[in-house]
Amino acid sequence: MKNKPDDRRDNVEKIQASIDHTIQNMELAEETIAITHDEKKKKALEAKNERREEALGGFRKEIRDEAIDRDRGYK
Repeated sequence: MKNKPDDRRDNVEKIQASIDHTIQNMELAEETIAITHDEKKKKALEAKNERREEALGGFRKEIRDEAIDRDRGYK
């Protein structure tokens, strides 16, 4: 059984899609925070958005690295 070759050609686009999805989730959470009266739910959503913000930093670093590698021909 052969392993599939590493195909990284669309990694930048996949990471960008993850960034977009994370931002959408953050915005939806903010909308929910604004209208909910449940303090426990607010705190949970605020904590989740903090983790999402941290994840965005990692995504941005990863997309930068992938873009550089793509420009260099993945060598």
